[in-house]
Amino acid sequence: MTRGKLILIEGLDRTGKSTQTAKLVESLNGEASLVKFPDRSTQIGGLIHQYLTEPDFHLPDQAIHLLFSANRWEVAQTIKKTLAQGKHVVLDRYVYSGIAYSAAKQTPGMDLRWCAQPDKGLLKPDLTFFLSNAESGLRQGFGEERYESTEFQAKVREQFVAIFDTFEEAAYKKSHIVFLDTTNQSITQVHELVHSATTEFIRKNAEIDEFMYF
Repeated sequence: MTRGKLILIEGLDRTGKSTQTAKLVESLNGEASLVKFPDRSTQIGGLIHQYLTEPDFHLPDQAIHLLFSANRWEVAQTIKKTLAQGKHVVLDRYVYSGIAYSAAKQTPGMDLRWCAQPDKGLLKPDLTFFLSNAESGLRQGFGEERYESTEFQAKVREQFVAIFDTFEEAAYKKSHIVFLDTTNQSITQVHELVHSATTEFIRKNAEIDEFMYF
């Protein structure tokens, strides 16, 4: 049996990630399942939810970073099992976000390589979409969770750029990463681009069974 493909939608807040992951899963007609990070349904995910939503709940930057990574490891085997059964998995955020958001805090000792280390060995997506918008898009309203501010999102944007430049070779970016600017594009227009690129990637790589790892 040919394994399913691991498809990731990444990007800044307010770029439509959750909307696009849901629409992509729906458009794949039962052949894909959705996994959102952080997964707040687990015990570790519950701690992360508390940290994100309660301003008075404090944890060291190093500790919350490791919790985010542990949350990904919690479901790693489930994701791999689903893929091995021939079903695609669509991820809403993953390792890149974990590194970018922690590195953006600029905590001494928490550079990109330190932040990347706990995720070494996790499955690497077969196809990643990185959604971005114009600088003006950062000025739109954010929610009330931690990290949801214009200033911090600007720092996160810089870290995403640094991650792709530091860790991913040009050949990998060309074959496995699609950079999409969502500025002034409708939800439908973005979905059509994502769906088209996904189905084409699956068609061209249907026989590839080997997994990739961070």
